[in-house]
Amino acid sequence: MAAGSEVSSRLTLEATAAGNQGQHVKPFTPEKAKEIIMSLQQPAIFCNMVFDWPARHWTAKHLSEILHGKQIRFRMGMKSTDTVPQFETACSYVEATAYADYKNLVSLLGGKSFSTQIFVFVCPDVIWSDFGFPGRNGQESTLWIGSSGAHTPCHLDSYGCNLVFQVQGRKRWHLFPPEDTPFLYPTRIPYEESSVFSKINVVNPDLKRFPQFQKARRHTVTLSPRQVLFVPRHWWHYVESIDPVTVSINSWIELEEDHLARVEEAITRMLVCALKTAEDPHNTRAWLNPTEVEETSHEVNCHYLNGAVAAFLDHYKTSKGVEIQALRTSKENLQKEDLNTCNHMEMEGTHGQNGTKAAIKQEAASLFGPDLVPVTLRSKETPSEGGGIFENDGKDFVDKDGKHFAKLLCADRQQTMSTSDNAGVDQMASNSAPAPSQTFVSTDDLLDCLVNPQVTRMVAQLLLQGKSL
Repeated sequence: MAAGSEVSSRLTLEATAAGNQGQHVKPFTPEKAKEIIMSLQQPAIFCNMVFDWPARHWTAKHLSEILHGKQIRFRMGMKSTDTVPQFETACSYVEATAYADYKNLVSLLGGKSFSTQIFVFVCPDVIWSDFGFPGRNGQESTLWIGSSGAHTPCHLDSYGCNLVFQVQGRKRWHLFPPEDTPFLYPTRIPYEESSVFSKINVVNPDLKRFPQFQKARRHTVTLSPRQVLFVPRHWWHYVESIDPVTVSINSWIELEEDHLARVEEAITRMLVCALKTAEDPHNTRAWLNPTEVEETSHEVNCHYLNGAVAAFLDHYKTSKGVEIQALRTSKENLQKEDLNTCNHMEMEGTHGQNGTKAAIKQEAASLFGPDLVPVTLRSKETPSEGGGIFENDGKDFVDKDGKHFAKLLCADRQQTMSTSDNAGVDQMASNSAPAPSQTFVSTDDLLDCLVNPQVTRMVAQLLLQGKSL
């Protein structure tokens, strides 16, 4: 059967099943889906979970009819093969009307790509309760619309884990585990709360400048319509639209660890704003992401930090001494673990005993199959001279119903990681190593060390320990 015919037949079957109640049962109950999400430590794709969601009809054409006449802010970026990431600070923005014929907008862009995100899309058409989060719908979601080539630079989200529902078109995801953070050369410039960016364009890396990136373990998958991708906490990701128009909806799921992460973010915000404002008080555009609209004064940042610390202590005060014990446990773990890894802060009692966690993780892994497809490690690749390392145009995909499980063209490879106690410190220094022609340390170089995720975590722990005593 031809691919197009196969897809059409499948969509017809799904529509029929959705119209005949009881004939199409979802593979996981909400309780089981949430259990998987809260225990699984690797990205995975849920299939056959959204066949009855009204939001599956939220194509660009449908949305343009609903939003006709509404002004929407679009981010405009250049399609290029540069080795430097295209951050939002280098993009232009345009306010445009949501035309009924969305194809007109695509044709007008020429060699540019566009994307937009719409927050607080209040609508019950998005039913995250199917994944075990009752009451969560479009109001707690973000709608993303983009054209071919539109992409999000490689970054990790400081808060929560992520569920992404693909509505229209395909998106290619490149993901890296938290333990590979030193190899991704993290930076907080441009600054955006809750986003730690990588200095690397992961689809066209400059390996002479960032040699440690070769050690990073890339996981890739192409997300197709009616699939839901689960992105665990602190997994790095670069996302690119590979079809003319793409629409997706995501929701960040809050986690217990977010209480500490907010303190870390407040520390980062205070340091970045203080040093960058002192450097050039009249040019925040150069380092502040356009999505950051709040005031960046020291007074406001102090208030933000105090609020994050107070919220952390208030959250744990119901259990006597639990916040102190949690911080001590985390500090011990940080000392024991190799500095080359990104330690995960886990509050005592949050996930239960290690044996229970291992059992839950093993049970979740046993559920892998047509309805829950793991995003696995990609075989080692070599950058091409023409720029970029991916030429398969989305062949590493999971079929819409998960039946092409074997078509995930990913394979395990050997991963060589340093076990030296000084490796993490050396890597932090190399993150900010100037080019051979430079002989000075810039403000950004200093910030790369001061607000390195490992450093801010230790500072937050020390700060909270002092306030807990």
